[in-house]
Amino acid sequence: MEKYYIFGHQNPDTDSVTAAITLANLKRKLGINAEERVLGDINKETKFVLDYFKVKEPRYLNDVKLKIKDIDYRKNCYLSQDKSIKQVYEYMQKKNTTGVPIVNKNKDLLGLITAKDILNKVFYLNDSNLNTSYDNILKTITGEEVIKIDEEINGKVLAAAFNHETFENNVILTNDDIVITGDRYSIIEYALTSKVKLLILVGGATLPKEHIRLAKKNKVNVIKTNLNTFEVSRVILYSNYISKILKKEAQHVLHENDYYDAFLTESEILKIDNYPVVDKNNKCLGLLRKSEISSPNKKKVILVDHNEIDQSAIGLEEAEITEIVDHHKIGKITTASPINFRNMIVGSSNTIIYFLYKENGVKITKQIAGLMLSGILSDTINFKSPTTTETDKKVAKELNKIAKLKIDKFALNMFKAGTSLEGMSIDDVLNVDSKTFRVGTISFTISQMLTLNYEEILNKKDAYLSEIEKLKDLTNVSHYLFSITDIMNNGSYFIYDKDSEELIKSSFHLKKIEEGVFVENIISRKKQIVPSIMNTLEK
Repeated sequence: MEKYYIFGHQNPDTDSVTAAITLANLKRKLGINAEERVLGDINKETKFVLDYFKVKEPRYLNDVKLKIKDIDYRKNCYLSQDKSIKQVYEYMQKKNTTGVPIVNKNKDLLGLITAKDILNKVFYLNDSNLNTSYDNILKTITGEEVIKIDEEINGKVLAAAFNHETFENNVILTNDDIVITGDRYSIIEYALTSKVKLLILVGGATLPKEHIRLAKKNKVNVIKTNLNTFEVSRVILYSNYISKILKKEAQHVLHENDYYDAFLTESEILKIDNYPVVDKNNKCLGLLRKSEISSPNKKKVILVDHNEIDQSAIGLEEAEITEIVDHHKIGKITTASPINFRNMIVGSSNTIIYFLYKENGVKITKQIAGLMLSGILSDTINFKSPTTTETDKKVAKELNKIAKLKIDKFALNMFKAGTSLEGMSIDDVLNVDSKTFRVGTISFTISQMLTLNYEEILNKKDAYLSEIEKLKDLTNVSHYLFSITDIMNNGSYFIYDKDSEELIKSSFHLKKIEEGVFVENIISRKKQIVPSIMNTLEK
């Protein structure tokens, strides 16, 4: 069953993480193979919530870029090194391919053999030595087992075309020889007495009982075939192990987690068609033929709590967005086909997801209700944020009938856990909740920290300013604002880069401005800070 990845924005907050979890749970209840993921480290507040409700943290998703494993390549298309040249060539014909990976018994990739390699190596093969198995020879010459002593057959092929006296006088046979002959019993006896490695009887010839006893006594392998001497001599070298002609030089190998776009770029340079595919342990998974690639299987994703490509997963343009559940303004994400897009004027994505549960008739458990309620309390700052709607309050009340929390106490403990600065560097604080926005060619980043310890940050104002300037240069944004939101006093302290003073002053109608200025009644980035800055930039 195809998997759907559900995730929030790049800097996970409590609403986005819990929304991914609760929506994925709903999808699974509806028979959809959905998995919640996060695009970054969760913050302390979210960790408090997940620990409180005993929910496992979602796995990290690095990107949704297409990988080789998303391509319909030929899975399990490979052969063992102990297969004969003939078997490999016949396999290529049967599978209609021009190449096949060769592996050992542990499926470790040894190399790639192509039809061109076989043609070049076998056509010009002057080596009359065989390195193969008894069974390979049997299959290649359509033979019948007479006496089998050895599994492995190594030796030089000789066709006894002379009369027996000439042959015996001019050819000294040893245990390293493979003799092809018909019903020429003097030569047969000479070969058996010389203890050759293998005797091949052509034309349907048979051995008398005394010769069978002699062959067994001297440990001589014997095969008979209805083919004639010419026919056997012509095809027997095809019974060699394929490993005998396998290229030893480096191969162009694809790993299943290699990016598809990188492969396309490389393949344009290499101009080859066949690529073995391996896993991280070099175990062969199959064969990718560039000429057979049609439409890749794009990762299916569902976005929650965002719909801006800059805030989403790396490689989103290579994925298939199937649904969006969000409560922010509509961004510039486009899709190739119509999707379910649920966008409401509410303070939390979990408020929307609550209605999705109700519409689909899926029961909300105590654990899920607790996660939803936590997301609502976090994003509405316990209903103090101007983004809070009556709908959020009604949904929270219904959820708490199931979760049975003391809301004010729980919210305070959640905020205390989330606003603790213990063990955090300045860079950590600035990246707790950071988003970048654009107006035309102008970009601006707003980092927000909800804290009960705002003085601790303001006392290090110069250090924060220095880091803000570094981040601004590193990310190449036009403006950078750090909003330290004081929950208890219902306002925010602003620290900003040196080029943003006039922008901040105009956006919030401030008569006086300085680093660390307190702006009353400003606590929502989505509904207050971002719209104010955008309005100023658009003038």
